[in-house]
Amino acid sequence: MAHRIHYAPFRILMSTLAFTLLGGISTSSIAQSGADDLAKKLANPIAALISVPFEYTWDTKAGVNESGDKNYLTLKPVVPMSIHQDWNLISRTVMPLVKQTDISPGTRQSGVADITQSFFFSPKAPTSDGLIWGAGPILNIPTDVNGLSSKQWGAGPTGVVLKQDGAYTYGMLAFNLFGMGNPDPGMTKLNNLFLQPFLTKQLGKGLSVSSNIESSYDWTNDQWNVPLNLSVAQVMKIGDQPISFSLGARYYLEKSPMAPQWGIRAAATFLFPK
Repeated sequence: MAHRIHYAPFRILMSTLAFTLLGGISTSSIAQSGADDLAKKLANPIAALISVPFEYTWDTKAGVNESGDKNYLTLKPVVPMSIHQDWNLISRTVMPLVKQTDISPGTRQSGVADITQSFFFSPKAPTSDGLIWGAGPILNIPTDVNGLSSKQWGAGPTGVVLKQDGAYTYGMLAFNLFGMGNPDPGMTKLNNLFLQPFLTKQLGKGLSVSSNIESSYDWTNDQWNVPLNLSVAQVMKIGDQPISFSLGARYYLEKSPMAPQWGIRAAATFLFPK
């Protein structure tokens, strides 16, 4: 059975990527140093840079008969705020709009999945060893959409540590969400660990390549999902607006029985440097 990508936003992102990278639309240039600086800040999840990513992910070969597709259009705004001369507070929201088909044969679900809200308290200056770090709470906000939501409020700790060494940025983002209260009948208790090691290399002129592993572990059901993501990104301007476009592929190194096998991802990230 042929798999189709259902979301129109994917076609919009892909068209924009193709025409922009091939010079099919008029873009104003950014000085190389400016583009590289924005690309380097974007590689840092807790940089002092307002960014608003629109990320489309298509995963396939999911579900009972490996005939299901999952489509995500995720809004991921990152907003840093200065709260002290030495400290920033970074707000990071993840809001996924999901459409999935044939996870169980003949079924379809769509809507907003659970929203996660993180707050990182982060020193403005790196440590003497050049480490950049942030830590704080993360919240799970249930949306109660059948098949997409845990239907549980959750909370837990989150943290990130990274280093930017020349053209390289590498580090780890982690959190654990614990469910609050008792789950609905038929639902399992929310208790999920997330580990995301990441590596980005700047290639110059705002171009970069990245890899990360979005590993998640369900403590309740003793299940791992471990997708490896590889992508390329380009920072440029459209008019006066700096934007990063990225395109990549993903493959599940380990997965639960209902999880997908592979997918693709495209994103447009609007940047608002101070």
